[in-house]
Amino acid sequence: MTPTTSHHEEAPGRVERVGIVGCGLMGSGIAELAALAGYDVRVAVSSPRSLVTGRDRVFTSLDRAVRAERIGADERDAALSRISFTTDLIDLADRHLAIETIAEDKTAKVELFALLDKTLEDPAAILASNTSSLSITAMASATGRPGQVLGMHFFSPAQRIPLVELIPSLHTDDAVLARAEEFVTVGLGKQAVRSVDRTGFVVNALLVPYLLASVRMVESGVATAENIDRGMVLGCSHPLGPLKLADLIGLDVLHSVARALYDEFKEPLYAPPPLLTRMVEGGVLGKKSGRGFYRYA
Repeated sequence: MTPTTSHHEEAPGRVERVGIVGCGLMGSGIAELAALAGYDVRVAVSSPRSLVTGRDRVFTSLDRAVRAERIGADERDAALSRISFTTDLIDLADRHLAIETIAEDKTAKVELFALLDKTLEDPAAILASNTSSLSITAMASATGRPGQVLGMHFFSPAQRIPLVELIPSLHTDDAVLARAEEFVTVGLGKQAVRSVDRTGFVVNALLVPYLLASVRMVESGVATAENIDRGMVLGCSHPLGPLKLADLIGLDVLHSVARALYDEFKEPLYAPPPLLTRMVEGGVLGKKSGRGFYRYA
């Protein structure tokens, strides 16, 4: 099944119009991915400034993909024609699927899901969260359609990483999970893994303790960031060392996920090391801030 923008009669329950809430690195990446796959994409942001920066981020990424010869100029232009931007959430009213990509703040996400529930007109519309650590059940419980809420966790950069985690809550209908999986695998061409609704899901429950252990090694002077990364790349055939990966993810994101894991499980291996906390407090957030465990141009 290939999504299309032609004026044919819509199949019941079929996802054709996608809404994205937020246009940071994840939101812009998912918007680009869906538009390239042929979906009608509308991105809702919180301010005119966010609209400009988000739109520029999408345009720049697509231009970069053309220069790298991953897509043609005609594909870029077609994708851009399918993406629109708004500062008013009501403009997502006609969407079949809304994907939330705002910051990892449980209160803000729960409030947003309550608003999306009132905004989306299609009674079969799916509400998805790109959270990497927070409770899907809590978000679902804020809506009048908890059976249609699930987690849809993309990995950065969403355009390139082939995996998406699908996380049903205690309430998610099986048919909704199947439709979401079809969108991810058939529509977007990704691979999907399912997880129960627990903090960290599958990937971060394994990845975060590993990344935190590498931070603790730097903190205690066992080895430099460069030597730790070199050891894991050359000794374990990892494509990227843990500290470069932490910088790429964002040290603030890593800190937030670690705190959520520790709050839920109270296991010491999930506790953010003091060095990570101080770096986040100081605005040293990794590649996006120009400095983390490495410096970036």
